[in-house]
Amino acid sequence: MRYQGAVIAEKAKAHGDLVAFCDVDRHVREMAKACFGSTQKIYEDYRQMLDDKGIDVVLIGSPDHWHAKMAIDAMRAGKDVYVEKPLTLTVDEGKAIRKVAEVTQRVVQVGTWQRSDINFRLAAELVRAGRLGTVRKVVAVAGPNPTGGPFAAAPVPGNLNWNLWLGQAPKVDYVPERCHYTFRWWWDYAGGKMTDWGAHHLDIIQWALGEQRTGPIAVEGTGTFADVKGGYQVPTKFSAKLTYASGVEVEARDAGENGIRFEGDKGWLFVERGKIKGTVIDELKENPLPREKFTLYAHDTKNAVDRTEKLGSLVSHMENFFACVRSRNRATISDPESQHRSATVCHLANIAVRLGRKLKWDPATEQFVGDAEAGGMLARVQRKGFEVTS
Repeated sequence: MRYQGAVIAEKAKAHGDLVAFCDVDRHVREMAKACFGSTQKIYEDYRQMLDDKGIDVVLIGSPDHWHAKMAIDAMRAGKDVYVEKPLTLTVDEGKAIRKVAEVTQRVVQVGTWQRSDINFRLAAELVRAGRLGTVRKVVAVAGPNPTGGPFAAAPVPGNLNWNLWLGQAPKVDYVPERCHYTFRWWWDYAGGKMTDWGAHHLDIIQWALGEQRTGPIAVEGTGTFADVKGGYQVPTKFSAKLTYASGVEVEARDAGENGIRFEGDKGWLFVERGKIKGTVIDELKENPLPREKFTLYAHDTKNAVDRTEKLGSLVSHMENFFACVRSRNRATISDPESQHRSATVCHLANIAVRLGRKLKWDPATEQFVGDAEAGGMLARVQRKGFEVTS
């Protein structure tokens, strides 16, 4: 659906044969063909590709509103699945993916690759080891959403199947700014920076806090909306606070340095891509973290890498996926349950920002408490023929 599919495929070449590519944009299909040669089959409709019994694994790099349906259809077709983040467009889609993954017993990995990054892993291990003491506050900064619009409709390019690109989303006239990279700024297809970056950062936070199988008990948020008819829909500025049963408060916002800051009564640490710093980092030289006790899952246990002597000995995110495919170990590092929960946090934050009020959440039932309007936002109306079902 977008050229990132070819980027993912490049990473996967070492683990198997690339036998097919699919995209609704002919130009993207042609670029993929130019990059990888002429031996692969090319499809416009992924459903036809899934009929190919010679395909074992599907890598999904589509816009967000297609992730759930493509993943579910692929699992039902007997394929293992690597799907880009965020896993879902709505909370209810995550429940469906979780159910289908369990029924089909397929291996599923979500592209929240920060779990396989040395700095983010170290941050999570330090939190789990109690080096910060009692953690009371965590801040995740995703950056502001762009403004834009109003945008005019245009003739559908001859290279694009616009109806298939839309999928479950409402049928609308073709607008170039709704498509390709900028789909992120429309509620019909995505959730802005909250799901784009939040799917990474909030996932690491829940992982570090040991909350990756549950979620918050309350959420509140505020946002500034441009309110330009025919323009980008997501808020230009936003802030959401998620409160967990443990008392930890997690703030997800647009303003500040992109990354995650953990604050505890014994110290703090900040982590982003390529950097980790803080009081507990400074103390590591004199007081190293005992690896035998505080090492988070990093790879397929049947293909273990010794991390005791060299902290950097990590199996990459996609290598973890293919190791699990080979061993049939369904416990990938970014498995469907943890990633459904991480995506849920993003969706809850967006719902609170859109409604502008405090909401109570029951992570056991995965329902809002006493708020029918918020509950109605856990799913979206889907166009006939493109429904996501479990």
